[in-house]
Amino acid sequence: MPPRPFRFGVLCEQMDTQRNWVSKARQIEDAGYAILLIRDHFVREPFGDQFAPLLALLSAADATTLRVGTLVLDNDYRHPVLLAKEAATLDVLSQGRFELGLGAGWAKHEYEQAGLPFDAPGVRVSRLEETLQILKGLWASHPLAFSGTHYTLASLEGFPKPIQQPHPPILVGASGKRMLALAAREATIIGFLTSDYSTGVEVDDPLQRVGTAIAQKMSWVRQAAGERFRDLELSLVATPVHSEDQQRAAEQVAVARGWSSISAEQVLDMPSLVIGSVEQMVEQLYQRRERFGFSYYLVTDQHLQTLAPVVARLTGKV
Repeated sequence: MPPRPFRFGVLCEQMDTQRNWVSKARQIEDAGYAILLIRDHFVREPFGDQFAPLLALLSAADATTLRVGTLVLDNDYRHPVLLAKEAATLDVLSQGRFELGLGAGWAKHEYEQAGLPFDAPGVRVSRLEETLQILKGLWASHPLAFSGTHYTLASLEGFPKPIQQPHPPILVGASGKRMLALAAREATIIGFLTSDYSTGVEVDDPLQRVGTAIAQKMSWVRQAAGERFRDLELSLVATPVHSEDQQRAAEQVAVARGWSSISAEQVLDMPSLVIGSVEQMVEQLYQRRERFGFSYYLVTDQHLQTLAPVVARLTGKV
């Protein structure tokens, strides 16, 4: 089976006015990226103030030919019936260019500020699992009756139906074994998270970023996916660092992030970091696709120009 083609997207974090938003979307398109994505937060920290994601994505889709997506919606912030209708509507109005990213929710401080209950990880994951079943059911051609632990539907017909069939691509953001297994069974795309969010705060352990740790996660995915694995698209949010001195740049990354026990070689082994000259970054991505299967890379908007020459090389736009 030939390797999956590379695909690149930009996760937007800087937004303020309509004019600047449209300008940013067109800049992303002109730089050769395939998709624009937005997070799902309603407090400022740690990512900055955010537009409402689905409305902002419709505006970006209207202004460009980009695909648009969420990375990721917090499942606890919307009832799945509402989410199914809004996601399908966005798919229709974007002419089939929407990709739905979902997660179980993690930012405890945000739940607390909004007065929302922050349930145990297992409860949040179970609720997401039911949501995925409901979404697929409401996007299907017949009414859905559903009775679960968290949601109950009585023969509801979803409208509109999405243009992309059987449904828009679904990305599930995952880090732990249970979430990765759920994504392997139900998602179209797995967004590999390199930090641990299960406790409600981000825990960034550099040893969980190195190749051996990622290989362990990939083995969990393969086991849970079975024959589905070959059809899954595997994704990472990456930080690109352009430098003609790769070793020195890796050492500087370790210092800047406070990774005192991590060597430059270990930094260069992290799939979530792309470091070196354009040629070296291109080679890193080829190697990681061969080793792990990663073909879909995302960068934040502050890094979109750094990776743009690599995007051009790997998508044939040079």
